[in-house]
Amino acid sequence: MRAQFVLSEIGVGLRRNLTMTFAVIVSVALSLALFGGSLLLSDQVGKMKGYWYDKINVSIYLCNKSNAESDPNCAKGAVTEDQKKSILADLQKMTVVDKVTYESQDQAYKHYKEQFGNSPLAASITPDQMQESYRIKLKNPEQYQVIASAFNGRDGVQSVQDQKSILDNLFTLLGYLNLAARGVMAVMLTVAMLLIVNTVRVSAFSRRRETGIMRLVGASGFYIQAPFIMEAAVAGLIGGILASSFLVVVQYFVIDHGVSLSTKLPLINFVGWDAVVTKIPLILAVSFLIPALAGLLALRKYLKV
Repeated sequence: MRAQFVLSEIGVGLRRNLTMTFAVIVSVALSLALFGGSLLLSDQVGKMKGYWYDKINVSIYLCNKSNAESDPNCAKGAVTEDQKKSILADLQKMTVVDKVTYESQDQAYKHYKEQFGNSPLAASITPDQMQESYRIKLKNPEQYQVIASAFNGRDGVQSVQDQKSILDNLFTLLGYLNLAARGVMAVMLTVAMLLIVNTVRVSAFSRRRETGIMRLVGASGFYIQAPFIMEAAVAGLIGGILASSFLVVVQYFVIDHGVSLSTKLPLINFVGWDAVVTKIPLILAVSFLIPALAGLLALRKYLKV
């Protein structure tokens, strides 16, 4: 009987403050959708780091006849065969090096045409203008400086470039976007909590006569407070369900099907359903507990029992 009474009071309270309840649901849904999205973005960045850091190379670009005339690093002329053999031998001796791949001018020209064949500049480029290079796969990508310090300024070497620095800029940008999403989430969640407090206050005020009678007949404090707390919790839970549904819809229609970014952007290793599914219980728990806590705190001020 008590459970039935509490449930009926929850329904009455939600209907009585329908507009404010709707605002609470929308605010919680938006804030928790951002919360879940930020968690998934963190997973995405971690997965991309693991995927791309395993594939990045350090490139040693060698001097050719073209840059020997314009680049001060190649002032002594184009790289010689003896210099190339010496560089390769030293690379193979280094314990930080996992694998070394040589790219000739013809191979570099072929790769350039594959990537930039539609560019107007491509028609004016010839194979002899391309640079030979050594592509080094490191055992630990963090050890780029070992290669840079050993070969920068060496005869025949035009430059040493680390692909990790390019990826680091991308991951830094994604990190800032993640922080921005969490900041907006915090603001939205604060707004939702203020709405919950206000909704509980209005609900308690509109039912002050009923709660006064219950207090007179000896009802416990918890029994009087329970409907108000559960109203906030149920509204929050509905918002949490909407937020979880949003993540599922995005994963299905944007990542896997429909827009299908996983197909259109094969170079990005997107997070899968396992990441989405593991976030849903956390979102639902937060959507239930935080509004319930906000309702409880509001009652301590506006409903003396």
